[in-house]
Amino acid sequence: MENKSYWEKSSSRALRQGDYIFNCPVPVFAEQFPEHTGEVNIGVDVDFYDLIIVTQSCDLEQNKIRLVAMCPIYSLENYEQINPDFTRKGRWEEVRKGRIEGLFLLSSPTKPENNRESLVVDFREIYSLPFEFLTKHAESLEIRWRLRSPYLEHFSQAFARFFMRVGLPANIPPFK
Repeated sequence: MENKSYWEKSSSRALRQGDYIFNCPVPVFAEQFPEHTGEVNIGVDVDFYDLIIVTQSCDLEQNKIRLVAMCPIYSLENYEQINPDFTRKGRWEEVRKGRIEGLFLLSSPTKPENNRESLVVDFREIYSLPFEFLTKHAESLEIRWRLRSPYLEHFSQAFARFFMRVGLPANIPPFK
């Protein structure tokens, strides 16, 4: 089976679901807000993340949204530094098979044949940034990666499955 890249290069001004946005500034609020004293003095820092757009392309194209939803995307090495449990043998294979809730693997844009160069998306974290801000940031990148079909639809479906989960208080007992 041919190991075709999941990605294509884009320099379009238009944003699409599946666009890989590098080094994007994201406001990060302090975990503890200061006591309310009547003044608005909320501590906000800025971190930089690699992100992938999860907002539907049709909403982006028709300018139906004010904020664009994105999830962080990491190299396996970077994710392992944050989450050392993923250095254990077999963990990435479980993610690849869809058995680790909230994580999704994508091939490398430049080395799709090397699974250690894969990227992991964390659906458990979602950032929303203003549409115009993100458009300007994407333009500053000149070239970015964009998921191509059918990998985009597979990615979108995985994101939807993560959010449509339903936990039941009781289940039908197992058959014996």
